[in-house]
Amino acid sequence: MAYSSRFPPVYVTLDVVLLTIRDDRLQVLMVERGSLPWRGSLALPGGFLRQTEDLADGARRELREETGLDVEPAHLEQLGTFGAPDRDPRARTVSVAYLAVLPSLPSPVAGTDAADASWQAVDVMLESELAFDHDEILAAGVARARSKLEYTTLATAFVGPSFTMAELRHVYEVVWGQPLDPGNFHRKVVGSDGFVRRTAGQRSSGRGRPAATFEGGDAVRLNPPILQRVVP
Repeated sequence: MAYSSRFPPVYVTLDVVLLTIRDDRLQVLMVERGSLPWRGSLALPGGFLRQTEDLADGARRELREETGLDVEPAHLEQLGTFGAPDRDPRARTVSVAYLAVLPSLPSPVAGTDAADASWQAVDVMLESELAFDHDEILAAGVARARSKLEYTTLATAFVGPSFTMAELRHVYEVVWGQPLDPGNFHRKVVGSDGFVRRTAGQRSSGRGRPAATFEGGDAVRLNPPILQRVVP
């Protein structure tokens, strides 16, 4: 029996905020739209959910199709839902956005309806006019990434197996977009249980005394957290 509804259709789209550190800057993966609407504008990778796929599967597929990059399911976290009535001029759509923050990501290759794909500096993109409501989605993703550094050991993924405190601090400074006091930062890090462990090594930067090196500890979440507002 055919089913009819008095409710108009609402389509589900998926958008991905993929962040990394490149060239000492926090960068986000963007595509240039090759079709209407917003042809020629920068946008986050994404597209419509297919009838037969789950949300995260659809996000990974769109990311692969538009940029050639893939993200393991464990690295994708649901960021939020965005559903302003006028966000897409084609139809009533609700977007489920995902976030991933990963090191050592390669250069993208544009595909499907993307005219180009590239890494772009986050601070520039936050001040740019993006397609749809992607400025709002990007802002939410950056805010989530910055908070993840407060409560998790994510920063250690962006340094080597052994690292100096200055190298770890630099990750925070890049993601948070502000300089940090070295002494205060050091105290916060070593005071957070299981965050880092001192190694037997030292590393010289060519100036002054060699710096102590550390490695990641066993913790996944930081206790106490390293709060952005109190470190500087």
